[in-house]
Amino acid sequence: MTTPLLTDLAARARTAAHPHADACACGAVLTLADRADATVVRHAGTVAKAHAPDTDSAELAARLTTAARIPGVLLPPLDAAPVTLHGRPVTFWPYGSPVDPGTPDAAPWEAAAALLARLHRTPPPVPFPAMRGPAKAARAIARLRAAAPHPATAAVLRAWAGLPAWARDESPLPDTGTLCHGDLHLGQLVRHPAPGGPWLLIDVDDLGVGPAAWDLARPAAWYACGLLPPDEWARFLGAYRAAGGPAVPSDGDPWSALDVPARALTVQTAARAVTKAVAARRPLDEVEQSLVDACARMPSVPAQLPRNLAK
Repeated sequence: MTTPLLTDLAARARTAAHPHADACACGAVLTLADRADATVVRHAGTVAKAHAPDTDSAELAARLTTAARIPGVLLPPLDAAPVTLHGRPVTFWPYGSPVDPGTPDAAPWEAAAALLARLHRTPPPVPFPAMRGPAKAARAIARLRAAAPHPATAAVLRAWAGLPAWARDESPLPDTGTLCHGDLHLGQLVRHPAPGGPWLLIDVDDLGVGPAAWDLARPAAWYACGLLPPDEWARFLGAYRAAGGPAVPSDGDPWSALDVPARALTVQTAARAVTKAVAARRPLDEVEQSLVDACARMPSVPAQLPRNLAK
């Protein structure tokens, strides 16, 4: 359904793509995402994003400025100053070609790891907002609690309660000196110039200072749950270490650093899965059930166990 926001965002994208033309022959504006927290459209080589209504505009501006200052790591915005549309901040970006979900064997794990290592080694501006990963996890739990009852909810909430307060966004982060992406997954990588350009990180909404291990937590969680093959995890971790990433020791067991963030991302992902299943009135699929099973076992699994939480 077309909304006033989508209509006006599309018009802004056309104008940004062709600032000195009255018309263009590029075809329709494509809707890339339309969620409560982000509406994203593309016209030609320009992407326009309407951020969440509760976005802090000053913090967003700081994140945009930082993205523009780290070329080769973060995709730079077309303009470091957001505009306002329907009460929401809007930013403009060059289009980059995303990871192809249909070719999982070609997933750019090494590129993602190297980009993270470079980001983590970049001194952050002072002052700079906190990384928003735990806040995002807490929102997923809040949505789960607000959803209709589900048999899996109790296990997810018990696993959540076992996390330290900082991972639940209930106390300050333990490390405020490292620049972190805050929401790393393969959907946050694009090639620019597209196609065939170098990989870059996108989406600065959660960019901030905090514990760098959070950025490794999603692939670590998938590995721990048996959803990411050991060789792919080894490629990712090895590339991060080879690039001098500071989130984990340079050799040996990485789980002293990864255990809490990996558990937190497992719980967050399970909460989102259950909430979506409730909304769609469908059973959990196999992957979603494996995440819930991992949550159910967390209270009895010793800290720093590297894998197979779901078994």
